[in-house]
Amino acid sequence: MKENARIEAFSDGVFAIAITLLILEIKVPPYASIHSVDDLWKGLYQLWPSYFAFILSFGIILVSWVNHHYLFNALEKSSRTFLYANGFLLLTITFMPFPTALLAQYIGTEYAKPAIAFYCFGGVVNCIGWILLLKTVIKPKLLLHHSVDVELIYGIRRTTQMGLAVYAVSTILSFWFPLIALSMNLLLWIVWITLSINAKTE
Repeated sequence: MKENARIEAFSDGVFAIAITLLILEIKVPPYASIHSVDDLWKGLYQLWPSYFAFILSFGIILVSWVNHHYLFNALEKSSRTFLYANGFLLLTITFMPFPTALLAQYIGTEYAKPAIAFYCFGGVVNCIGWILLLKTVIKPKLLLHHSVDVELIYGIRRTTQMGLAVYAVSTILSFWFPLIALSMNLLLWIVWITLSINAKTE
């Protein structure tokens, strides 16, 4: 339990840094470009792609952090494969600010499609990280507390596999229908928040 607490504390730090980097991507309108109150209002409005990208990615990281926390509540021990899988998941989280910045920069331009496709693919990689992590909870040895039903992990893994399919489809769709693909990402984390709130966490 002490070892798991240390792993979770380290992971929480990574989540916190990733979320902090998201907001740092929103730049204040340069003072030199502001010549009136209306200019400042206009400058703030023109940052809407950054606001949107920030909220979207914040939601994804928040859902990951909540599920990560409750997963650790269900664990009794760890393994080396689990540590590496957890590290890979954290890699996908720390990477998130980059596609977020890319999306914010290009969503309102004629170059939106590759930016949205790259952002959706980030979701694919994150889901793969989760699937690998959940697999190591069960194999090569069961890491769950004796009071936790292994079916809980299988259920989470099925939900994550569904998410992987949605992200993969949205990545493909983004080459033709970028706004629909982005909407799928938004709806997916709303669904995951709902499922997380209603999930049994004993």
